[in-house]
Amino acid sequence: MSAKKNEKSFNNMVISPHVDDEVFGCGGILDESFFVYFCGVERFRIISWHERINEIKLVQKFLGYQWELNLKSEVNRYVMQDFIPLLENQINKIKPDTVYIPYPSYNQDHQAIYAAAQVALRPHDTNHSVKNVYAYESMDFLWKNHPYIVNRFVDIGKEGIQRKLHAYSFHRSQIRSYRSPEHIKARACIRGAACNCDYAEAFVVEREVS
Repeated sequence: MSAKKNEKSFNNMVISPHVDDEVFGCGGILDESFFVYFCGVERFRIISWHERINEIKLVQKFLGYQWELNLKSEVNRYVMQDFIPLLENQINKIKPDTVYIPYPSYNQDHQAIYAAAQVALRPHDTNHSVKNVYAYESMDFLWKNHPYIVNRFVDIGKEGIQRKLHAYSFHRSQIRSYRSPEHIKARACIRGAACNCDYAEAFVVEREVS
């Protein structure tokens, strides 16, 4: 399932384990130059599958990216080996210069997608060569000690954080006390303080070709 048939290559691609991870990690920089691949969508009693898809469409319309949703895998049951060919196919189709992948947090799906992406992005004569690979943060930054250090910062400014918060508001079924808009803003403020700006998003450099 996708926003529309892909007819061009995109400079940037985000691999999102779940619907909303794209906003958590990259919402301040997402725009029409991005393609987002959602690895799956939750099916909860509290909200229908169709309502979740409508939330994606609202976010996409606001931020401008194009997207595709994998319908084959069940959330919380991702198998790393299953996603390697799926991600390879997407990367070869989109042909991005830069790919953003989830850092492997406590979440088992994030771990599986991170591992699969590492394999799918390896230099290989049959694969599109991606110059830059960055791992983005998830919301557990605020309540779990990470064994990593972010080393790339993007200044999103006051306008960027407002865009990010507005985009997150469309994922209304996913808003929780431990990942509230206030927490998202606080993280952006902390990352901004680390690079002398108001608000920033931070990443781990996995590969970078200048």
